[in-house]
Amino acid sequence: MRALAITCVKNEAAFLLEWLAHHRTVGFTDFLIFSNDCSDGTAEMLDRLAQLGWLTHERNPGPWDTGPQWDALKAADRHPLKACADWIAVLDVDEFVTIKTGDGTLGALISASAPATAIAMTWRLFGNCGKVAFEDTPVTQQFTRAAPIGMLWPWRASMFKTLFANDGTYGKLGVHRPRSPDKDHLKSALWVDGSGRKLPALYQRQKLFTPLGSDPYGLVQLNHYALGAMESYIVKCDRGRANRAAGAFDMSYWVERNFCTTPDTAIARYEDAAGALRAQLMADPELAALHDVAVAWRRDRFAQVMLEEEYRALFGRLLLSPPSRPLSPMAAQRMVSLGLRANDAKRETKAAKNDHC
Repeated sequence: MRALAITCVKNEAAFLLEWLAHHRTVGFTDFLIFSNDCSDGTAEMLDRLAQLGWLTHERNPGPWDTGPQWDALKAADRHPLKACADWIAVLDVDEFVTIKTGDGTLGALISASAPATAIAMTWRLFGNCGKVAFEDTPVTQQFTRAAPIGMLWPWRASMFKTLFANDGTYGKLGVHRPRSPDKDHLKSALWVDGSGRKLPALYQRQKLFTPLGSDPYGLVQLNHYALGAMESYIVKCDRGRANRAAGAFDMSYWVERNFCTTPDTAIARYEDAAGALRAQLMADPELAALHDVAVAWRRDRFAQVMLEEEYRALFGRLLLSPPSRPLSPMAAQRMVSLGLRANDAKRETKAAKNDHC
């Protein structure tokens, strides 16, 4: 089985070897990675990894028609690696597939979810837990507390990325889910959540989050280390977002993801095997040197942006802010109800405009 992971990166060299070693351990056989105007040595690291046979690297320089990530996905749709893949997932470097069934591999997950053709891997939001300084140690070992299971609000806690069979059902890649379904293939498509439960037919065409309040982590979860240390978050803000040419990370992004309520060490099952692969990569003198350059670059970049009031003020707010507190069931339900009411109002307005036309 050939399993393809596709990602788009900018200035992620300090974290790249950990991510690759982990996902090779999970069972991804191929990696198609696009780099966007990097200044920390990420592109050079990817070139070296390609020389070593670890991945395929494509440069994705701007300007972009639809943002760096969407332009990369359009290119990936045409890439030979996609055509050869049996299963595909579009992932970010702060997302780690964590399988809880069998031997922890993609093969075990696909077998446990059979006959599913698409598996919605729901985010598990891992908070910052007060860590200030960037450390050159695996993020999966630094951040071990996450949002509670079944949290209704914010709804992003239920967002997913999709592992899907490359069987012709979908014509295009998407950030969270495949797109452009073929109506004939769609008849045999079966979507399940991360606990192996069948999802409603609507998921074959749309939806970006699993049912609110459920436990979608029985077989697989997608550990999302969106924040990292406060210093890393500031550098992330300086970098901008991958799915558009520019866009701010701010306190709202931080507050909606900084949950440290529940210990979660499920990913520790991969530490020995992934650590051995990471050590193998670091044994290459060129990769080791590029990694060290990236670590130094990240620290230097943080020092540089601290000369700017905007980032210095944001860093101060991070230091002032405690971890986010999950809402009470009553408050969370109220937020969900308000959102449903707003969606109903939008549909009614749209219907009224259509009737008028």
